[in-house]
Amino acid sequence: MIHSRVSNSITSLSPEKEIDSFPKGLNNAFRFASFNALSFQIVLSSPMVLYAKTLGASATVLGIIAGMMPLLVIFQIPAANFVHRVGYKRFVYGGWGTRVMFIFGMALVPLAGGFLDAKSCLSLILMLLFCFNLSRGISSCAWLPWITALVPQSLRGKYLMLDAAWANLCSAITFVISAFCLGANPHAWQFSILFAFSALMGATSLIFLKRIPDVAVPEEARRSTSAVPWLAMANYAPFKKLLIMVVAWSVAYGGITTFTVAYLKVETGMSERSILLLNSVMFVGGLSSLWFLGPRLDRLGSRPVLSFSFVIWMLVLGGWMALAGHLIKPSLTIILILEVLMGLFVSLVQMSNTRLAMAVIPVMGRNHFFALYSVIGSVMLGLSPIAWGLLIDAIGMRKANWLHLEWNRFTIFFAAAAIIFFISFIFARRLHEPQARSMEELLKEILIQSPQRVWLRLWPRA
Repeated sequence: MIHSRVSNSITSLSPEKEIDSFPKGLNNAFRFASFNALSFQIVLSSPMVLYAKTLGASATVLGIIAGMMPLLVIFQIPAANFVHRVGYKRFVYGGWGTRVMFIFGMALVPLAGGFLDAKSCLSLILMLLFCFNLSRGISSCAWLPWITALVPQSLRGKYLMLDAAWANLCSAITFVISAFCLGANPHAWQFSILFAFSALMGATSLIFLKRIPDVAVPEEARRSTSAVPWLAMANYAPFKKLLIMVVAWSVAYGGITTFTVAYLKVETGMSERSILLLNSVMFVGGLSSLWFLGPRLDRLGSRPVLSFSFVIWMLVLGGWMALAGHLIKPSLTIILILEVLMGLFVSLVQMSNTRLAMAVIPVMGRNHFFALYSVIGSVMLGLSPIAWGLLIDAIGMRKANWLHLEWNRFTIFFAAAAIIFFISFIFARRLHEPQARSMEELLKEILIQSPQRVWLRLWPRA
């Protein structure tokens, strides 16, 4: 009965009106994304991983740090019941404002190293990260429903492209700033300055968040008093296929950023500055997604982009395997190529997933559908690095030679992730997207038609 009620509400929806321009004030969303990237990339990414390493964090602890943010998205499930009472903008603004306060707390922890030992500092950082991610996890349940209601259906791919472009550009800038702030052998006070910069950028992002136009929560959601049919929602066929693919992707990708940083630090002996500068190139790759697909995402669809991206991810992990297994020597050129490809194709996967979720999730129950979508993918994205960290610690310093490779903890990690990317590829081919083109058409568009257009523009005319 519940399943039929969800199905009926889905099929009875009228198609959304086609509009060819963004609503007034949406440019503030891009400004918010920019300053938000200048903030969160410091406390949730490589700079925090490197600070934890200076405190003696193991691979398992690094996995907990990487997995904490997506794991705490699980609080979107209970929080979704309150969005309609507060409104989209107020709900997001309250959570984002709260989390900024915890970043200011993180900026004080490195200074406490004068009277606290490393384990105490690490415990404090973990506690503040938990509070930061908890407030984010609760408030983020209103973000996707808000943006989905605000951005016209025909422009969602374009919006996601521009949003990702600004976020990647500012993330690259963040990593360059971090690299020169920390230097080759950073002291505690340098991490403190970096975390304080993150807090200030987070506070600035709130100015633009407040200027984004608000939208009313659908009246049906306000009036509804019935129990949420979570199981029926999860079994809605197009949505279920997307969830299965997202789970596989989350398991595969979950630990890659964290443990490529750990590999570069532990196995190659690179300095913090070098690692952060290399990581900044990853976001340049993400920025290039705007050129790579441009307006094609709305026209080609998400399914072929996902299939193609997973194939490239398998090749990228093959490159990391060759490095970790000493088949090829680490070189700046090879690592730069791998970082650029990682940035480009994680951006394409994330945009394609979000766009497809926007397409298959109905207006009725949108808050809860998006909460379920975010929680399932994020929980797996959170558990994944913890599991990978346990695997890496369990293998330890054991090594074996096979197929011209040295099979060590990092080689095995990259190989296992590549296998799961292959499984993700299989699930991506089964996604429900009737108007999507085939992967073959995508390849023709990228490899044949686009280069021809470039040459025709450059060819001299009489």
